[in-house]
Amino acid sequence: MNAYDFSALTIDGVDLPLSQYRGHASLIVNVASKCGFTPQYAGLESLYRKYHERGLEVLGFPCDQFGHQEPGDDAEIKKFCSLNYGVSFPMFAKIKVNGPDAQPLFEYLKESLPGILGIEAIKWNFTKFLVGRDGEPIKRYAPADKPESIEPDLEATLR
Repeated sequence: MNAYDFSALTIDGVDLPLSQYRGHASLIVNVASKCGFTPQYAGLESLYRKYHERGLEVLGFPCDQFGHQEPGDDAEIKKFCSLNYGVSFPMFAKIKVNGPDAQPLFEYLKESLPGILGIEAIKWNFTKFLVGRDGEPIKRYAPADKPESIEPDLEATLR
């Protein structure tokens, strides 16, 4: 089992097998539109544009579990991301990342790469998971870790 064995609903409502990303490295992020970290959308988009040709995917998963910072529906989220940050990387339907209704991909990622002190739960928006071309989780990043700080790891993963 790896990250590319799951599927997820896109922001446009299509059930997408993540196996289509096999052979690519992915940065999987739980995102929100009204968060102090929301400006990271710009950094994520920059990484996507810089490294997509070399095999990077950035996969955005809106989540409203932290401070009600993603109150909109999928159409509102898509419009916000496009208008404010020019997001062109794949976006998915709003999900839960913690609790009994957590999206299965995030359950797998949290189990594979627990956070500080071995705690699996995601603490806040913009937690990032780097997944290798083979679908194996490589590294977990905290919400405060800016996308540009991940570049050395991306370079190594894309070699």
